[in-house]
Amino acid sequence: MKKLLLYLFLFIQLSNCAHAQELMVIKSAYLHVNDTVRLYKPKQYAHGQTYPTVILLHGHGGNYKAWGYLANLQNLADEYGFIIACPDGLRSSWFMNAPDKNGMQWESFFINEFFPELKRKASVDTGKVFITGNSMGGHGAMWLFLRHPNLFLSAGSTSGVLNLRYSSYKNKSLSEILGAYAENNKQFDEYSSINQLTAEKVGGKYLIFDCGTEDYLYPANKKFRERCDSLKIKALFSAQPGRHQPNYWKYTILNHFRFFSALVKKELPDQDYVKPVKP
Repeated sequence: MKKLLLYLFLFIQLSNCAHAQELMVIKSAYLHVNDTVRLYKPKQYAHGQTYPTVILLHGHGGNYKAWGYLANLQNLADEYGFIIACPDGLRSSWFMNAPDKNGMQWESFFINEFFPELKRKASVDTGKVFITGNSMGGHGAMWLFLRHPNLFLSAGSTSGVLNLRYSSYKNKSLSEILGAYAENNKQFDEYSSINQLTAEKVGGKYLIFDCGTEDYLYPANKKFRERCDSLKIKALFSAQPGRHQPNYWKYTILNHFRFFSALVKKELPDQDYVKPVKP
């Protein structure tokens, strides 16, 4: 009898996990390869209802699994009642369209293939969609928000490459997309989120971003904050000891979820949503 109850318990647990987590494989004309997306649904998920949705973008060299190693995304989906979607940035797409039309067109994939498929597969509340990410994904989240602000309620970035000229990959993968790095290569400016930032695009919405004070990207994030201040954009910026590493992101991403949850509840987000990074 005890064994039967144990098997029944395990079956229920596995069934719940199978229901809560899904893989979406999207055949893409814009990427010329398939893109895999890990999808988390809250345990209270029910058809006929819609749910706030967080799109999480990974860092350089990662894939759709990366955020699952940094945070318990199923617990976050359950705690906040969020759908969470983790698309694959294919290691070094930078989540944007290559200027060369024969190159990878990740932004077009996002708009024309990923987001429509996400809405078909899950009950997304289209008025409560958030996007955030770390490092390359922080660039991607702010870039996509500023390019398509009508799709999102808010955006975030943790240790984001908010100015591509600060990236350690400017002579590597970024040069493969934007051309050889040089001071006169203006595409590094045109594709940087800081130069897309305007009050009109943000439209009165809140942003959240952070960076560790020992992170090589801290100066770029500080300048992004200064630009937000000069444009009177409502942004919650936090800086605390930390480097460009997973031990920092696994704590800061929790602040983003608290922040997004406050916006869903129509509360005024403030510094109380920022918890310290543990050493």
